[in-house]
Amino acid sequence: MKGENYSLDSVDYAILNCLKENARMTSSEIGKKINLSVSAVIERIKKLEKNNIIQGYTVSLNQAKIGNSLIAIMEVSLEHPKYYDAFAEMIQNNPNVQSCYYRTGEFDFIINIYTDSADSLEKIHRNIMNMAGIQATKTHFVLKVVKNDFNVIPEVGEV
Repeated sequence: MKGENYSLDSVDYAILNCLKENARMTSSEIGKKINLSVSAVIERIKKLEKNNIIQGYTVSLNQAKIGNSLIAIMEVSLEHPKYYDAFAEMIQNNPNVQSCYYRTGEFDFIINIYTDSADSLEKIHRNIMNMAGIQATKTHFVLKVVKNDFNVIPEVGEV
């Protein structure tokens, strides 16, 4: 697998932190911020991409401003593991599901859902409950987002 033997150093982590802050930051801006030449920054970014450490670049959206003012966390329990594949496929194809984790504990999955209304959430819930193999669900409404950080970069020494 790509990236298995690639060892990150403090400069790589500094570059990742810059890109996490703003994925559109230029190599020149990154170089100035961490005291590295533009060509060295470009070379390191290419290495991070080649080794699948950087898997892509994306945009962070204000969900409320694009109509998704309701956030819910749903826990789902399956009757049997044989239903895993069908459930996972349905979740992957649902545009309102931001993330889904297969986990240990009382429920098998925890799902983060962004949607525009309680009616829409009810439809999502009904679709899940109508699937074969669903044993139980438990839904929690999010009152306020305290932290929503999709990329966690370990702390290392300063560059």
